[in-house]
Amino acid sequence: MFVSKAAVVGGGTMGGEIAQAIAAADIPVVVKDIDQKFVDAALEKARAVTEDQLSRLVKKEKLTQEQADARLAEVMGQIVGTTSYAEFGDVDFVIEAVPEKMAIKQAVFREIDAATPGHAILASNTSALSITEIGAQGTLRADKVCGFHFFYPASVMPLVEVIVGEETSQETATAAYNFAQAIKKQPIVCSEIPGFVVNRILMATIGEIWRAQEEQGLSLKAIDEAIAAAQVAPMGPFFLTDLLGLDTVLHVAEHLNESYGESFYVHQGLKQLVADGKLGAKSGGEGFFKDGEQTVPGDADPDAEELVAMFTCRALIEACLLVEEGICSVRDIDLGMMAGAGLDPRRGLLPPFWKADVEGLDKVLEKVEMLEEKHGERFAAPVTLKRLVAQGRLGLGSGQGFYPYPQPDEGEQADTVKLETRDRVAIAWLANLPMNAVSPDVIRDLGTVWERVKAADGVGAMVIASAVPVVFSAGADIKAFTQMDEVAGAELLEQGHALLRDLGRAPVATIAAVNSIAFGGGCEMAMACDVRIAAEAAVFGQPEIKLGIIPGFGGTQRLPRLVGANKALEMNLIGDAVLSEEALELGLVNRVVPDHELLETALMWARKLAAQAPVAVGQIKQASNKGDLDEGIEAEKQGFAAAFASEDAREGIAAFLGKRSPKWSGR
Repeated sequence: MFVSKAAVVGGGTMGGEIAQAIAAADIPVVVKDIDQKFVDAALEKARAVTEDQLSRLVKKEKLTQEQADARLAEVMGQIVGTTSYAEFGDVDFVIEAVPEKMAIKQAVFREIDAATPGHAILASNTSALSITEIGAQGTLRADKVCGFHFFYPASVMPLVEVIVGEETSQETATAAYNFAQAIKKQPIVCSEIPGFVVNRILMATIGEIWRAQEEQGLSLKAIDEAIAAAQVAPMGPFFLTDLLGLDTVLHVAEHLNESYGESFYVHQGLKQLVADGKLGAKSGGEGFFKDGEQTVPGDADPDAEELVAMFTCRALIEACLLVEEGICSVRDIDLGMMAGAGLDPRRGLLPPFWKADVEGLDKVLEKVEMLEEKHGERFAAPVTLKRLVAQGRLGLGSGQGFYPYPQPDEGEQADTVKLETRDRVAIAWLANLPMNAVSPDVIRDLGTVWERVKAADGVGAMVIASAVPVVFSAGADIKAFTQMDEVAGAELLEQGHALLRDLGRAPVATIAAVNSIAFGGGCEMAMACDVRIAAEAAVFGQPEIKLGIIPGFGGTQRLPRLVGANKALEMNLIGDAVLSEEALELGLVNRVVPDHELLETALMWARKLAAQAPVAVGQIKQASNKGDLDEGIEAEKQGFAAAFASEDAREGIAAFLGKRSPKWSGR
């Protein structure tokens, strides 16, 4: 399912920001509301956001004012405002952004269902309501209904939660994921549950702070300062609530309280403030604070250490429960908290699982058990946490917790790929921060590691894994490619192809442990291995076509052998992402496992394969790869060189580096 035209139902600020994000990706979008004043507000907001974005580029001298003015006209020209459904006959993706009332949403979905073509995906921007209830009772296409939850402000916050209802199809989830990427957002996929991922974790943690504040009469300022100083959140919970809008936060808090019970606390002072129309920034500034002074009772100093422990432990507990309930994967939860709650590792703010690994899971478990003894079952230790500690998987220090971490062999190591040996199994850790781009250095260093592995006595298998928790490999290093002359580029292709070819021929078995994004060269590296084990959060794709080039490291040849000629041709021509579940169905991967079990599963396979007869392993691999692969790769190399030298490739790469949409010439 592809999106050539989109629509937003519900104007105002949020609708305008969503429409702007779509239009800025050069996708035509219709904004509809029942009242022209809300349509006008959406258009004004879209214009203001675009002007602000472009003015910053002008200040940085990345655009001239003339170019910025032209771009503003282009973006706004993509947006049509309306009070009717007349423009909906050819839309492919609709985002509903009306008030958070089930009856209103179902009525709107019935209208959208009747006004749009049968293939269109109908998505709700709800922050908490049931996608299944909206889709099943509001439309005749429940399989094409999903959640598409932006975070406020939508023009700034990168996260979109793609929520899968009970009847949402895999095709719909994948299309929504790819649409989110197309509009430059970071998607995570989760199943339906009250609060979804980020709001459930946030409300659990903030609820603990609210409870402590009211029960102990604590100072709001002191609480916010303690939380911010401990670097467990980008700002204190009371200041954040004022910023987001007290009515919005109260709505989510009450919904989760109704859904989960008293483990999700609702601040009584918050309820009174909302009843009095004091909503924070959206109502002139008065909320929990007014002119810097708090507006609810409380002046006692908090026990900062205990408050922070409650905040972080409750976040980890809810995150673990989301995994144990099958709602979302470890990596997507952490990524969601990074992109949706501002937990930026570059600023020392770590999301729940990553933070627990750094602190040490045994220490975290002790802290959780102490809190449970004092505060009761809402701090009950999750099974997953207890299991990892029992296994000795204690986090960063032990080399494995919720994520795996390299423990390289002593002695000289390559720069971008680290070698770790565990008995008869080697691990090649991709460590080219931040995105493990396949650069000339990575190809050289992986080749060095591979030669050491083949020469090592008794090593029968090698796992290729990522040292970066949130990515396997985002693809080729485009900048490095553009800086190479024709001779150097040809040599790199030869070197890369020879290495990947040998991974599939040598008597050492190879296993790719794909933890997350494996695009372009990263996907091709995985396909060159004998076995591919994917985490639930893994995403595969060959997006080279979007740059005006073609796969350059075997993607046109190995992909058909794995998924079939038709699907491979589709993937290479379209360039969209494939999620782990579909990758398994297609045969692109051998197994899909929970994120935190990825490396252990890959090592289990490696130990099994390392125990097989090396000569037989090598002969089986070579015999299995017989055919026209070499001939096909030669054709691919020629095709890649021709495509890479084209004007379209230069335009595609320039657009990628410039973060804009390419304009093809066909030359």
